[in-house]
Amino acid sequence: MIRLASSSQTRAMLLTNAGVVFKQESVDFDEEKIVASSAKNFVYQATLGKYEANIRAFGYDDMPLLVADTVVTSQGKILRKASDVDDARAILMAQSGNITSIITCMIYHSKDKKIIDISQTDYLFEVFNRDALNKYLESGEWRGKAGACMVEGFCKSYIKEVRGFESTAMGLSVEVLKTFMEKSCG
Repeated sequence: MIRLASSSQTRAMLLTNAGVVFKQESVDFDEEKIVASSAKNFVYQATLGKYEANIRAFGYDDMPLLVADTVVTSQGKILRKASDVDDARAILMAQSGNITSIITCMIYHSKDKKIIDISQTDYLFEVFNRDALNKYLESGEWRGKAGACMVEGFCKSYIKEVRGFESTAMGLSVEVLKTFMEKSCG
């Protein structure tokens, strides 16, 4: 069993679907103070901050600790969580018809091993239909999502091309995690 130090229901679903037994509990970390030169640097700093907060709260002696964070970038801009519907619209329009990179960093720490992984999945999106976009914005499903993006939801029908794992884009690179866990147990 591992401790998933994240309140994300999507990360919990990914672990469940991958057959990983876990306990979900976490301590918050404020990402707003992070200053980063790139999306990869930002997501690493955010994950490291979450790791440090959760390692202080829980340690890793009783069960391995897993923390993760995800950032979305398009057209050279880091697209954070939208603050309101107008911000969400602007963030989504930056991705419409463009390449969007979704970068996830995770830290897994057990008594014997520690892994830090940064994985990226790139999506080439077709131009979003305005009516569908407005309906998505009205639904509020974009709230709390990095880049207001749901590749498993709204954005899915607009994907022209994908490079990388869908799980990375959903917030946790389970393929990388499972490979690492199997090697460390073997």
